[in-house]
Amino acid sequence: QVTSWLKKIYGDVPIPDYEVNERTVDILHEVMECSEERDKDVMLLIEDMKDQATKYEAESEYWQDILQESMGLSVGALSQEATADLIDLVESAVELEVEDVSLISFYRAINYMSSELYKTKSKNEDMELKLKTLTKKLTSALTLEKQLEEEIKKLNESQEAEKAKAEIRSKNLKFLEDKSKDLKIRISDAEDELVAVGLDQSLTHEALMKSSEELAALLKEIEPLKKECASYHDLPLSIPLARVKVEEAKKEL
Repeated sequence: QVTSWLKKIYGDVPIPDYEVNERTVDILHEVMECSEERDKDVMLLIEDMKDQATKYEAESEYWQDILQESMGLSVGALSQEATADLIDLVESAVELEVEDVSLISFYRAINYMSSELYKTKSKNEDMELKLKTLTKKLTSALTLEKQLEEEIKKLNESQEAEKAKAEIRSKNLKFLEDKSKDLKIRISDAEDELVAVGLDQSLTHEALMKSSEELAALLKEIEPLKKECASYHDLPLSIPLARVKVEEAKKEL
């Protein structure tokens, strides 16, 4: 069906090459059906136009007979100017789509077209106003979009810079962690070597740190004792003299 339709469409002209598969054939079949439906509609419209033309011709002949019989007028009897005026009158009636050529029908048609023209102008003015408003909004939106693009660009650049700084800090931190681990290993190896050659365990780094902490705790504990003992430093060494000193202090108090 599709091939026959294409041959009918192109006639003597060769059919253009196309990829023959299920999809292309389905598409062409749909186009063929639409084309055939359109051709049917066109044929119906042509038949209707022919019927209308036949009716108009019969009506024209009817009115020509009436004019010729009643008034003795015919197309050949009219002057060139009258024929031109008659043609203008007919064209105006067709253009205005009036039912007859009476003056009232022409006035009605002209008033209707004037009203439609006013509505169209008013609609065009509204459309122009909307177009100006939309143009302003579009310009504002484009400006805002450009600003946002600039801000995004700056933000991306800032993020890239922060990312580079973070990578550098991460590398430095990694280096310090590796260095710390290496130093701990080296300290541990050195202590093992010292222990191997007879170093006292109390002199190792961990032992010294522990002793330092214990010493700090002891110093903190004896601090109140020092303050308490300081009050006895002014007393004599012998008990009798000390008692005398205490009595004097009581009297002074």
